Amino acid sequence: MAGHNKWSKIKHRKAVVDKRRGKVWTKCSKAIIVAAKNGGADPATNLALRYAIDEARYANMPRETIERAIQKGAHGGSTENYEPVRYEGYGPGGVAIIVDALTDNRTRTVGDLRLAFGDNGGSLGNSGCVGYMFQAKGRILVQAPSANEERMMELAIEAGADDCLAPDDASQEPWTILCAVPQFQTVKDTIEKASTGKIALTISEAEIAMVPNDYVEVTGESAEALTELIDAIEDLDDVQKVYTNAG
Repeated sequence: MAGHNKWSKIKHRKAVVDKRRGKVWTKCSKAIIVAAKNGGADPATNLALRYAIDEARYANMPRETIERAIQKGAHGGSTENYEPVRYEGYGPGGVAIIVDALTDNRTRTVGDLRLAFGDNGGSLGNSGCVGYMFQAKGRILVQAPSANEERMMELAIEAGADDCLAPDDASQEPWTILCAVPQFQTVKDTIEKASTGKIALTISEAEIAMVPNDYVEVTGESAEALTELIDAIEDLDDVQKVYTNAG
């Protein structure tokens, strides 16, 4: 059993607040449009679209809004040519940061990121400078307030997951289930089916994430500065995801 990342829990609570604002919906729409434009409107044959739709659903995005984004991407309603770009850098306390963006103007995006990093005690680095510290994994956050560690671990193993991380307070915080990328859809589907069984649970987030191999403890002023930096990065329109190894 790996130790749970307290920073992730803090950021998860912030993400819940963000979802009430609607900025997350805008990012979800962009991901759906790009996926549908590049791979077609059928999530059964377009894995990127399936993942984007699932993320939108977990963010409580209305079905009609999701459908409009799919149609816009698949049927020429979008004239923007967005491309995925990954940036890497360092934050306060030596924290490693990975930023995934969808942009139609790399010059604008990198300029905005340099400004955000520089204004908040960080620095944008070269490609590969911190990427080796992370692995791509399926990450599923599960709300299961009445479940114990043994039952959740059993469920995760049966689903094909690699690990199940227990929260400090399961009544308020999610369990984190990690799996290999090829197993992500199977694990997620199995957990969703289990929600109708003996364990009362709800998936609150599910994504292919960059998960750090090890965590860096961040406290005091460094933690405050890092929070401001992450907020500044996430507020950028081109930014889709931000990953750190802050613990």
